[in-house]
Amino acid sequence: MRILATIDFSDASEAVIECARSFAGAAGTQVWLLHAAPPDPDFVGYAVGPQHVRDHLAQEFRREHRQIHDMAERLCSEGIKTTGLLVQGGAAEAILNEADRLGIDLIVIGSHGHGAMQHLLVGSVSESVLRKSTRPVVVVPVKRK
Repeated sequence: MRILATIDFSDASEAVIECARSFAGAAGTQVWLLHAAPPDPDFVGYAVGPQHVRDHLAQEFRREHRQIHDMAERLCSEGIKTTGLLVQGGAAEAILNEADRLGIDLIVIGSHGHGAMQHLLVGSVSESVLRKSTRPVVVVPVKRK
């Protein structure tokens, strides 16, 4: 089985990893932990900004890259073959593209349940993935504090 677990570094991430871990019990399972970082401002029509802004973005990407690899290493230490991926782009599109590219059998994604107003204004990544995916999707609900 090939599992893609989506990570956003929120409280949902640990719940998503735990769910992927439970599905990964079968021998030969491969897990990919995926974090979709926002696209570079240049790609969406915004001015680049001063050097300190670019430096800050580069530091943020390095930090996220290290985090996703630390999470992957933790699963590897438990005997689960795991790879961490950091890609740029819209979250739902990046998840679906990587699922296609990797030949994923199952997508595991968290749902924050932010409420009706935010859903109306910006939508939901998990809902978009659920609607557009051609493969099974497990949505892990995360309780709001």
